[in-house]
Amino acid sequence: MTAVTTSITLERRGTRKRPRLETAENIMEKLLSVDEVAGVLGTSDRFPRRLISERRIRFVRVGRHVRIPVSALEEFVREGTVDPIVITWRDGRVA
Repeated sequence: MTAVTTSITLERRGTRKRPRLETAENIMEKLLSVDEVAGVLGTSDRFPRRLISERRIRFVRVGRHVRIPVSALEEFVREGTVDPIVITWRDGRVA
């Protein structure tokens, strides 16, 4: 588990410099609900729920809610992507 760090940067407004604390929203990755994931994948909400129950996708529990990080969804799609086969022909046959 990675530790969440905060940093203070100076933001210039006019002549004064104000410290600006990075919030959790700036540090944390975007989390999607099951309905949002279903919308991205073009499926019903039952499919992402099945992926979660079968532990086929990373997820985060926020209280009683389940959220899926965007990177986990991208990773799931990347792992499921099948590249096309390159077929070469020689003398009317597949080489």
